[in-house]
Amino acid sequence: MQVALFVPCYVDQLFPRVAWASVALLERLACDVSFDPAQACCGQPLLTAGHPDAARALARRWLDAFERADHVVAPSASCVATVRRHYAHLCTGDPRTTALDRVRELCEFVVDVLGVERIAGRYPHKVGLHPSCHGLRELRLGTASERAAQHRDPARLLLGALDGIALVEAARRDECCGFGGVFAVSEPAVSGMMGRDRVAAYRDAGAEVISSTDVSCLAHLDGVARRTGAPIRTAHVAEILAEATA
Repeated sequence: MQVALFVPCYVDQLFPRVAWASVALLERLACDVSFDPAQACCGQPLLTAGHPDAARALARRWLDAFERADHVVAPSASCVATVRRHYAHLCTGDPRTTALDRVRELCEFVVDVLGVERIAGRYPHKVGLHPSCHGLRELRLGTASERAAQHRDPARLLLGALDGIALVEAARRDECCGFGGVFAVSEPAVSGMMGRDRVAAYRDAGAEVISSTDVSCLAHLDGVARRTGAPIRTAHVAEILAEATA
């Protein structure tokens, strides 16, 4: 299957290993992965900061880069949510916004499009899976009534099928980590308090690793863990799956 990889700008600049892990996972599942270097930011930071005109210019550039792809996959629920949920009103009248259901978060694509629910591998660690706000509240990953009835949280399904893994539940698993993009800049004190609460919850649950579909959340939680001395590391779901199946 032909897949166009959408690499969010913060992954490209700060966490390229997550993009490579995504490629390794998709190729293991017999996908032919392409990457268009003309792609750029989806516009989410500008949109959430209240600059729709600037965000619209980036959205149109994004559509130019991906309009011919049959499947677009990104290791970021946050950026996928921006494209799927906001481009239609951001780029009103652009016919390309009618086909945005082909844009999927990585685990969502693996489970719902490829139909893969188990990937053979071993990861003998206690893992707390942090659901990002955009994944929960905009993409409805793991929370929509249909998914809840089928227990179809894609990331949880794939991680839970690994040998040796123990998924631990933190208190208030739906609570924001405090990053929130520009929120962490405009409200650093509140953001820090929220992050400390989340790290403490995962520590108390016995997690050795915090994982998520969003590196932005993990970057925030990793910084909090290091500053507070919490014995927890972070890893994107793609990194865990790639390591477990290597």
